[in-house]
Amino acid sequence: MSAKAYVIVRAKVTDPEAYEEYKQHSGPAVARYGGHFLARGGLLETLEGGEESGRVVLIEFPDLDTARRWYNSPEYQQAISIRKDAAKAQFVLLEGV
Repeated sequence: MSAKAYVIVRAKVTDPEAYEEYKQHSGPAVARYGGHFLARGGLLETLEGGEESGRVVLIEFPDLDTARRWYNSPEYQQAISIRKDAAKAQFVLLEGV
């Protein structure tokens, strides 16, 4: 059985209105590929290191390949085209244990 995979997103939202439109597209794309949000921009506290002031999102997928298929899917690529002018983001793919 494959280990679960996690996508960690750190984003600095520059256009909140456009970012809301991005979220309307990204959520269904995540669900279509078996992913679900574990955290989506909730309360954030930095315990160590530089202060995190952006939005942090954590998404769980069944495995690494599925997470890659989601990210590269036409559905999510469309969402990215909306997000590019609404936020600067870093996406990290992490294999679970």
